[in-house]
Amino acid sequence: MQLLNTLVAHAIPWIPRALIQKISRRYIAGDDLAHALVRIRQLNAQGFCVTVDVLGETASTAQQAESTASEYRRLLEAIQRHGLDATISVKPTALGLLLDRQACGQRLEHIVRSAVEHQTAVCIDMEDVRCTQMEIDLFSQIRARYSNVGLALQAYLRRTYQDIEPLLRDGNNLRLCKGIYLEERSQLVDHAWSDRSAINAHFMAHVTRCFETGTFVGVATHDAVLVEQVVALARSRRIDPGKFEFQMLLGVCQPLRDRLLRTGFKVRIYVPYGGDWYGYSIRRMKENPRIAGHVARAMVGL
Repeated sequence: MQLLNTLVAHAIPWIPRALIQKISRRYIAGDDLAHALVRIRQLNAQGFCVTVDVLGETASTAQQAESTASEYRRLLEAIQRHGLDATISVKPTALGLLLDRQACGQRLEHIVRSAVEHQTAVCIDMEDVRCTQMEIDLFSQIRARYSNVGLALQAYLRRTYQDIEPLLRDGNNLRLCKGIYLEERSQLVDHAWSDRSAINAHFMAHVTRCFETGTFVGVATHDAVLVEQVVALARSRRIDPGKFEFQMLLGVCQPLRDRLLRTGFKVRIYVPYGGDWYGYSIRRMKENPRIAGHVARAMVGL
């Protein structure tokens, strides 16, 4: 089955968009805010907290970036109005990072200020290696003025060992993931760990540093072995449960997320919505061939 899933993942460019759209409903809350609110309420009722993402990367025009920023402000207002246990996640390229860095920073600051007003928080997502330093700089600028903003880091990048240390000293809120930008891996020989299976050791090293320094960390992984290692480390070191949480994507590894919740751990579900369902689905399938397996089953009518 693993081989079949991998073959399907490589065949993604030839899979009909309509089929990918059908499968994407498992991982995307819907095309608009109304659909997202329904899914967030359901997850909150089950005991999960949520981080919401407006789909889209790399705005091609200032107008597109402004539209995304406006949608985030609508989302923040709705989160407070409906009393939801939710924060937001923002990709700076969707706010125009690669068009105009200063304008992107202004848009992001407006969103963070709105989040303060609506009593929630913002996580700045990390994107491909071209953006890493720009996004760390952007976070540092915003964090100097607002405390309700956190940053994602990717364990597959070699530089994360250096990037994380100053962040640990300042009481920041961090999100640690393996990193999904596999399509760039051939260009990252000098920047990233090429052996995917070896990333776990680096991931655990970063989690350990967060635990050692009392830094809040969102442990964003679906790797059951890695999850068990984090649980064992937290218990052996008697880490306050309020100093970390597990984070998982909507529709992925639901038995694992449910078990963690029943065990008493805080679990946050990443809930995306919006019109860019195709790009998001493609990235998820490249990252996790098991998701591509759902496409394979749909293709044969299972």
